Amino acid sequence: MYQLVKDFLNGLWNENPTFRMIIGMCPTLAVTTAAMNGIAMGLATTFVLVFSSLLISLLRNFIPAKVRIPCFIIVIATFVTVVDLFMAAYFPAIHKILGLFVPLIVVNCTIMARAEAFASKVTPPRAVADALGMGLGFTWAITLIGAVRELMGSGTLFGYHVLGEGATHWVIMLLPPGAFITMGILLGIMNVITRKSARDIQCH
Repeated sequence: MYQLVKDFLNGLWNENPTFRMIIGMCPTLAVTTAAMNGIAMGLATTFVLVFSSLLISLLRNFIPAKVRIPCFIIVIATFVTVVDLFMAAYFPAIHKILGLFVPLIVVNCTIMARAEAFASKVTPPRAVADALGMGLGFTWAITLIGAVRELMGSGTLFGYHVLGEGATHWVIMLLPPGAFITMGILLGIMNVITRKSARDIQCH
């Protein structure tokens, strides 16, 4: 049980795919103009990550090493298709905003990396714990980026007006440069927190 908890927590902070491993940057930078977009993309990616990792772990002893990557892609693409069709049917507005980035989950570096480096080498419970942690870590990271950009660029948060009418809206935050600026600032803050925590641990 301790190992499962450790695997789960790892993706939330220590090996956060967005702020630690810096992978899966295309959707991170492209769709995070609003917090809701971040949640939708994050949950879609988490679903694919969890179920693809589970299936890959279950089949790990049956997948030939020479064709493992094509097999991983087929498994991942199957669950991406499920997510894509589900969102198109029940959440068409969000699906339209996310657009091409939902099908592109197939080649998301986070999912492929976990399939190759972890799920194909461990038991199903560990694969699911790791995938859930990585998925939720990715979700909170891109939701935070989306929230900052939405708040600074539009004065809203999850579509609700937060800043007063006289507040200055930084339109640049809704443009591609705003994604890099926000990412850099949040990454710097996370590094400061991590270093402070490490110093505190050493002092004790």
